Amino acid sequence: QLQLTESGGGLVQPGGSLRLSCAASGRTLGYYTIGWFRQAPGKEREGVACITSNHMTNYPDSVKGRFTISRDNAKNTVYLQMNSLKPEDTATYYCATTLGGVEPICPVDGMDFWGKGTLVTVSS
Repeated sequence: QLQLTESGGGLVQPGGSLRLSCAASGRTLGYYTIGWFRQAPGKEREGVACITSNHMTNYPDSVKGRFTISRDNAKNTVYLQMNSLKPEDTATYYCATTLGGVEPICPVDGMDFWGKGTLVTVSS
């Protein structure tokens, strides 16, 4: 069974940066497409980044140019570098996996394994 554990969340001021990590155990991530998602209180869960096994990436416009997803298959870990953070980025961030195709598509309702999340708070 694949288990995912997120870390790196915390409190940061607007304009600051954080790097989230998603460490996998139980299986190798090498063949999986990985997504980062977030959910703010009272809002639906939304995708913020997606990366395929061959490192193709995709981002929604809301984070494009500010967030970067990357993967280190040797460490079985996926990262989310978040720069220029805004108060509206405040949410619990989750990583999730699926055996996707060649395109970086990470549908919220199409992911197979999920971590428990890490809280990011952007506030002064």
